[in-house]
Amino acid sequence: MAIRLLIADDHLVVRTGLKSLVGTADIEVVGEASTGVECIRLAQELNPDVVLLDIRMPDGDGLNALSRLKLDKPQLPVLVFSTYDNPTYVARAVALGANGYISKGASREELVTAIQTAAKGENAWTREELRRVTGALATPRLASDIDVPLTQRESEVLRQLSYGLTNKEIAQSLHISYETVKEHVQHILRKLGVSDRTQAAVWAVRKGLV
Repeated sequence: MAIRLLIADDHLVVRTGLKSLVGTADIEVVGEASTGVECIRLAQELNPDVVLLDIRMPDGDGLNALSRLKLDKPQLPVLVFSTYDNPTYVARAVALGANGYISKGASREELVTAIQTAAKGENAWTREELRRVTGALATPRLASDIDVPLTQRESEVLRQLSYGLTNKEIAQSLHISYETVKEHVQHILRKLGVSDRTQAAVWAVRKGLV
């Protein structure tokens, strides 16, 4: 029986290419979504075996969609599919329960194998990916149930940071200076008792801030 796959990506050319790539591997694309909200709706309607989920999409990013999918359908295998080799994205995907993180530069064989693995309910994470975020997932020193006295602006910066944005992108998004963002990030790391942005992002996920 063919694996029923739901693809969520905001680029039609990517979705078309994916259908062509997996079509001969006993994988049937049963639905296509161009936004996170549409992906959540189609997952409910179509009940796919696996979801292949892009990160940067309009109407809510893919990791927010992943969080909702896992809330609604905890057993549904979801593979994150992204251009971005960003450790913060990887750590958030792990923390939110994704079954793997596939680069858009992956080979057809790697993609098909990951989908087949996820369809069995297994994880398609590579040792290298997990090793990169093990430290972030094993810490932070502060438990997520402890309140940390972040200012409103620091909370906004932490949320943007957790979306994988750079300091420059955060500055543009919040209409503040690059130097101000750097200062806020330093304060956030110190208050959380963590050593890097990835650990801060994992804390934010576990705290339910993103």
